[in-house]
Amino acid sequence: MVNNVEAGACDAAAIASAPLMQMKRLVGAYVTLTLGTLVALAVMAELAPSWATSEAWGHAVVVAVFAIVLPLRTRAALKGSRTGLRAVTVIGCVLLAVNLVEAALPGVFPPWMRVEMLVIAAMMLALAALSVRARRTPPAGRR
Repeated sequence: MVNNVEAGACDAAAIASAPLMQMKRLVGAYVTLTLGTLVALAVMAELAPSWATSEAWGHAVVVAVFAIVLPLRTRAALKGSRTGLRAVTVIGCVLLAVNLVEAALPGVFPPWMRVEMLVIAAMMLALAALSVRARRTPPAGRR
């Protein structure tokens, strides 16, 4: 009987941490996409300068800053920090809104970057949803 209770507690902890682990993977994919964007811009600056505009570089630098901050806040959230989890939610929502607005601006960014912005927006929508779900999921000991 004791083993069943312990197993139940482990299952509850695994369920509670599922959104956080999905967030971690999603943030990792975001960082990878951001680094790929910077590499693509560097290559395009040499081979196709019209596709590596100053606006594209500006966007990439801002996104890269968030690619540094977001994993730090995600790590804090994984350690149980409520402020870390709140920060992940806010950053995800801000990146969602900014990328959607920038992608909609006519003629400002090259077409390939608009696609990148929409992919980031979709990732941030998923991240925001996961972070809200993680905030609503009580820790295993408080169920």
